[in-house]
Amino acid sequence: MAVFRTVAAVHRAPRGCVSASVPPSLDRLIYVDDSGHPAAGTVVYGWVEFAPDRWSSVLGYWLETRRRLWREFGVPVTKELHATEYVNGRGRISTRFPERHVHGGVEHWKDMGREVAIECLETLRCSEGLRVGAVRRQDDPARIAHTRQGAYAALIQRFEAELADQDSLALVFMDGDGTDTSYRATHRSLRLAERRVIEDAIHLDSKTSQLVQMADLVAWSANAYCDRHQNNAFAWDWYSTYLAERDPRRLPDQI
Repeated sequence: MAVFRTVAAVHRAPRGCVSASVPPSLDRLIYVDDSGHPAAGTVVYGWVEFAPDRWSSVLGYWLETRRRLWREFGVPVTKELHATEYVNGRGRISTRFPERHVHGGVEHWKDMGREVAIECLETLRCSEGLRVGAVRRQDDPARIAHTRQGAYAALIQRFEAELADQDSLALVFMDGDGTDTSYRATHRSLRLAERRVIEDAIHLDSKTSQLVQMADLVAWSANAYCDRHQNNAFAWDWYSTYLAERDPRRLPDQI
């Protein structure tokens, strides 16, 4: 990004010293979450990303939607939106259930959850400066942990190659508490002098991170696109309808 390069260029070498080249700039903030179907041996990673100077506008636009969900659906802004729960009607995310989803005195949580999901997907589709992506890998279900590690390593290698081509740097954020050391090992297996992702993945609690919750919805939608069983038929086209135009590769990619 030009603003970071301009600031870096100001710091010239002292008189009499050889001036170093302009260092690479921090151009990407990437928020990753996983999904998949362990019984089928499928692992999916989905993410949202943007340039650092888009951080406040992307988050602000999402928070506008969260405030609208509070007004229309009674979903508190601070309530975690975990797609697996609310899309399937298991998560009781509303404190003021909307009357239009009450039929014959019965609250239809699936209908409400899926309407909430579409509101959020539309927000992602319309967020200026936002990019999304998703990758998948499938192997023997008995080797699901190995598949997950391999898919993550391949994804980081992809990021590293893209960043090297652009002469830029990135930060990667993930859901979790950091106790899974395989993610750390992936980053530390790379040559330090050549690494473009700064530090290891930075772990955030999805309960308090709106941006990780955005990535969760991307990952869930990518999994629904890839793992087409009748129980999620309603969401088969969510990725292609709402997210493809924000994905440079257009659809979840085999990795």
